[in-house]
Amino acid sequence: MSKVWLITGSARGLGRHILDAALAAGHRVVAAARDPGRLADLQAQFGERLRTVELDVTDAAAARAAVQVAIEAFGRLDVLVNNAGYGHIAPLEQVSDDDFRAQIETNFYGVVNLTRAVLPAMRAQRSGHIINISSVGGRIGMAGLAAYQSAKWAVGGFTEVMAREVAPIGIKVVALEPGGMRTDWGTVAGSKIPALLPDYEASVGALLKMFGSYVIPGDPARVAQVVVRIAEHGDPPEHLLLGSDALHFFDQVDAERVRSAEAWRDVSLSTDFDTGPIPAFPDR
Repeated sequence: MSKVWLITGSARGLGRHILDAALAAGHRVVAAARDPGRLADLQAQFGERLRTVELDVTDAAAARAAVQVAIEAFGRLDVLVNNAGYGHIAPLEQVSDDDFRAQIETNFYGVVNLTRAVLPAMRAQRSGHIINISSVGGRIGMAGLAAYQSAKWAVGGFTEVMAREVAPIGIKVVALEPGGMRTDWGTVAGSKIPALLPDYEASVGALLKMFGSYVIPGDPARVAQVVVRIAEHGDPPEHLLLGSDALHFFDQVDAERVRSAEAWRDVSLSTDFDTGPIPAFPDR
């Protein structure tokens, strides 16, 4: 059955793949982008099944206007894909205040703005899917990605809260968490790398070296197919890791968290009232 979609960040990268997949599946789409002119080829091909809008996701009023375009054009809105986002690699100490804040505004508040904007329509319909494109970086931490990964962690928590908040209304909310994909994300992420302070060579420098030799396994076209199928699923997971590297990194980090929690368990329990003295801390 044809559904009505709104996709942010749809002019390039994963967003463009999701747009292509949704249109190929027969859906009607409002494609939002900072530069919708880059979608002229699809507009000519799909005509009335596609609307394009200029959108800066950090602008809450513009988010509401984009939703209104979908309602006026197609009468409803079934699927929101919060895809717009980017990251810059740098040690926190060497990230400007403006750059750090801009990444948080786009990667997190963009999701909040669009989600808030679609809820009245989806609540009236008693149905809808909100699909947040997060990252395995929303489950792990890597040196050099403080702003980007902090925002993605926030997206993960926001997704869980919203999934519980709107489940009784019939709205599904899911965070997709891919690993590396062959898009231009890395080009953008590497576009503002400063000359590292020597003290950060062992941490951020190591990440840069890893990225330099990293063979990216993720196929954005396959991720887009998962997005289309998730939008049809009646009971999607709140979190879904995508890619062998995402599973690898998460498994490593999760195992360490379990080990650490168990090693410090007695200290954790000791902070309740009337539990006796706080025990000695474990050695590493």
